[in-house]
Amino acid sequence: MPRLGVNIDHIATLRQVRGGREPDPVWAAALAELAGADGITIHLREDRRHIQDRDLRLLRETVRTRLNLEMSVEPAIVTLAIQARPDQVTLVPERRAELTTEGGLDVIGQHARVAEAMARLRDAGLEVSLFIDPDPKQVEASCALGAQAVELHTGRYADASHAADQARELEALVLAGQTAVAGGVALHAGHGLNYTNVGAVARIPRMAELNIGHSIVSRAVLMGLECAVRDMKACIQNATIGLAR
Repeated sequence: MPRLGVNIDHIATLRQVRGGREPDPVWAAALAELAGADGITIHLREDRRHIQDRDLRLLRETVRTRLNLEMSVEPAIVTLAIQARPDQVTLVPERRAELTTEGGLDVIGQHARVAEAMARLRDAGLEVSLFIDPDPKQVEASCALGAQAVELHTGRYADASHAADQARELEALVLAGQTAVAGGVALHAGHGLNYTNVGAVARIPRMAELNIGHSIVSRAVLMGLECAVRDMKACIQNATIGLAR
């Protein structure tokens, strides 16, 4: 069964609306772990719109599962990651104007910048994953750079409004996953996954990790965080019962 990494960025977003101290993403991480989360994911953006440096520092001290830091390839952010030493770093594209990450990292087009960031992170002993679109060429480029994992952007699959479109996008994820496995890297996925569409992605062969935030936090607003995390774990578990790894 894939690991569930719970993204708690939106807890920090709610805090930043008032500029106060609550809700505290550090508390949210602890509750998510108690509910069964296999890891905690945060995105330290350059504009600090939600997660703050203080959050990264305290979460590194308190997370007991795996801390996955999503980040750009900017040298200053790379330096912070090296200092914090999360269990995993996931390099993602970042634009100031976007509401959320809008696509995968262009590993081919930004080869030099990605390679430079990866070299610094790998030299520091950090595990590096690349968040990319489900394009076999991007997967191959990621493997060639020495990524230890690729996280496939599931946004087009999640946003598909018709069954045929969703099936086509799922097939793209499956093919990209096969390329990743053949290249010897761990297979992760995330973006837009919710309680109704996660099952098919969880069943992709050799899927090792799913990173999910918005749908869990949205449910938690109404039902509580522990219940929301347990429900997502059950969705993944039920989808993969009997599958060989």
